[in-house]
Amino acid sequence: MSDVSPQAVVIGASAGALEALTIILPAVPADFPVPLILVVHIPGDKRSVLAELFRAKCQIRVLEVEDKEPLVAGTAYFAPPNYHLLVETPKTLSLSSDEPVMFSRPSIDVLFETAADAFGSALVGIVLTGANHDGARGLRAISDAGGQAIVQDPATAFAAAMPEGAIARCPGAQVMPLDAIAAYLQKVVCA
Repeated sequence: MSDVSPQAVVIGASAGALEALTIILPAVPADFPVPLILVVHIPGDKRSVLAELFRAKCQIRVLEVEDKEPLVAGTAYFAPPNYHLLVETPKTLSLSSDEPVMFSRPSIDVLFETAADAFGSALVGIVLTGANHDGARGLRAISDAGGQAIVQDPATAFAAAMPEGAIARCPGAQVMPLDAIAAYLQKVVCA
């Protein structure tokens, strides 16, 4: 675990994401001191309602990212459908329509790898439920940069493939159920 205070949290999820995030995001306090940046796999031809849905449930501000969006503490940023979400600098998000990665755009790996480059050891990466291995390579990049790697316990996941893939690629990751992840964010990030 890093001794550096986190400056951002990145979260990736796929199948079962809505249920998982409904446990984590509403528990985040209004004065959360860092931004949360999220990629959820959504079909590219559908409009996302995630930001609207969580805006009604959360104490923090919730947005769907626009290109060159500035990062602000106490805000959750959702990737829009059909765009990769990248951390351009520790202060800015950008969107890309590059090719899908692991059949996904947005890709969790793309977000996690660019965030690891931008934040290094001051990053917390969380892989939640999902049916493919997107996020495993990115979580390893976060861990290799000295950041904190967390994975939802596969036994509690709607779809275990994504957490299992992340654990296999990043064996040093902390594995915990959703309620423990929510408590961890409050304890470690808000400390």
